[in-house]
Amino acid sequence: MFDDRTYKRTFYSAPQSVTSLVAAFLEPSITVLTFLLATVYFDELVDRPALTLCLLVFALTFPGRNRFRDNLIAAGVDIASSWVTLVAILALCGYATRSLHYFEDNVLMTWLVVTPVLQWVAVWLGGLVVRKLAARPEARRAAIVVGAGGLGVKVARALTESGDQGVDFAGYFDDRTDDRVHGDAVALRRGGLKDVAAFVTENGIREVYITLPLGSQPRIVELLEEVQGTTASLFFVPDVFGISIIQGRLQDMNGVPVVGICETPFTGTNELVKRLSDIVLAIVIMLIISPLLLAIAIGVKISSPGPVIFRQRRNGLDGGEIMVYKFRSMTAQDNGPVVRQATKHDPRITRFGAFIRRTSLDELPQFLNVLQGRMSIVGPRPHAVAHNEQYRQIIKAYMVRHKVKPGITGWAQVNGHRGETDTIEKMQARVEYDLEYLRNWSLGLDLQIIVRTIRLVFFDRHAY
Repeated sequence: MFDDRTYKRTFYSAPQSVTSLVAAFLEPSITVLTFLLATVYFDELVDRPALTLCLLVFALTFPGRNRFRDNLIAAGVDIASSWVTLVAILALCGYATRSLHYFEDNVLMTWLVVTPVLQWVAVWLGGLVVRKLAARPEARRAAIVVGAGGLGVKVARALTESGDQGVDFAGYFDDRTDDRVHGDAVALRRGGLKDVAAFVTENGIREVYITLPLGSQPRIVELLEEVQGTTASLFFVPDVFGISIIQGRLQDMNGVPVVGICETPFTGTNELVKRLSDIVLAIVIMLIISPLLLAIAIGVKISSPGPVIFRQRRNGLDGGEIMVYKFRSMTAQDNGPVVRQATKHDPRITRFGAFIRRTSLDELPQFLNVLQGRMSIVGPRPHAVAHNEQYRQIIKAYMVRHKVKPGITGWAQVNGHRGETDTIEKMQARVEYDLEYLRNWSLGLDLQIIVRTIRLVFFDRHAY
């Protein structure tokens, strides 16, 4: 039996892998060192503006992404996209603060060209090292999966889908007959649960993954007692594939282990980084586009009678109701229990309104919502309250997207899901992209979405 002290030490967060740690510092370090070397090469001083830029760049690029196992072409595209995004943000900040003159053009151009090339070379060399290390006989790890159902097959595929993980899959163990296990597992069954411990010892198995359902608790306990007599590492894989896992993590709550399944990514320092980036970018952008805001307001006013700003009730963080601002693009202003979505050739849309909707200029007043703290620049787009009440009943995990503040633009929008969602399938696709954003959030992803949104404003013709 465990006492309280043993219990508190039983669960802990998994340590970061060496490759992830290297990747976290590699991209920021290359970016900063390339700038410093270019400065020295052109006989420029590493003065206060240069050091300030280095600190800003390091903060924006840390932690770097682990691309060592990525396809080189995909890694190159990702590096180029992230670099263009970062440069665009830095140029925007430099223009707004009138600080670009502190840096020589030859230094900046060399830095802009050489940095992504060096990052790609580092990923290529790092990938070679990772694959070489994984190929060493002493680095290979034999693994088995206990449980030959659908979950067991998913775990086995995850172990073997990449050859550079250093895992040799040795088979499944399950007490059920062949007609009751997954078809892909039948040929690789090595026995029942009673055979696991002996197989582990005789074949030098290093890792055992248990995928049995929680209803098999007595069998799991008996299995653990037997396998703990070996030197194999044990892993329990809970069957949560039917749940949308958002920021899953193991936490310690006063000594009690708690497994987080659905949590906002914006906690602790992430929340601070997200809010600060929203405030800085919103202020800079609004200063730059202030003449455009005035021009649009005049255009709305003279295009049709009614207010310039349209206010609509939306659901915000944790489902709370907020008021979202937009430039009015319609003659009607639906804001009640039933809200009809805009469609192509909608007679309610004014001619000027069609233009600002197509270019997303009608969304610009929402930067005020960002400064108020009701919205973020990047996040799941807020839907009308009436639409939320409709879709939360028919789309799985629909309300999970409200674990974060809604955004002016989002991952779904830059992946083609703008405009009318006239079918359940379209809304389902948008929600899936929103959940993917929550799972994979980073400041770099936010910057990438902002740059892609700017491009869509000028080239996308699917919104209306």
